[in-house]
Amino acid sequence: MSVVLDSAARAGKKGEIPVAAAVFELSTGEILAWGQNSGISDNDPTAHAEINAIRQAARTKANYRLPGTVLVVTLEPCIMCLGAIVQARISGLVFGAFDPKAGAIISRLDYMRMDWLNSHFWVLGGILQNQNAALLQSFFRRRRNAER
Repeated sequence: MSVVLDSAARAGKKGEIPVAAAVFELSTGEILAWGQNSGISDNDPTAHAEINAIRQAARTKANYRLPGTVLVVTLEPCIMCLGAIVQARISGLVFGAFDPKAGAIISRLDYMRMDWLNSHFWVLGGILQNQNAALLQSFFRRRRNAER
């Protein structure tokens, strides 16, 4: 998680919301792909870190399905990213900060109760919660101060 957190900090320095993700191969621990938020620079509302990492991992594996992989992300995924995780058949999710506004895994939606989904993954949340939350809070504080 700490290397993903460092990547999120780099995204924040570029003016993007500081969220980053990586897709790991479970059997080897190899990093298949990295992603950072790039919605602002790409003018793309779907360019969340999770989506960017999943797209790159799918290209790396030459497969739109990613079983046997884990997505590690600094912020609890939103509903769009939850859909992408399910469609990619990712095996596990590790996230840092909970997202009380838009988190679709635990905070706003209870993913574990969505038994109607066609694919499920294990979840481990709150890893380096304080550090991940502090990075986001600092970014938005600076942004608000700059807008004044």
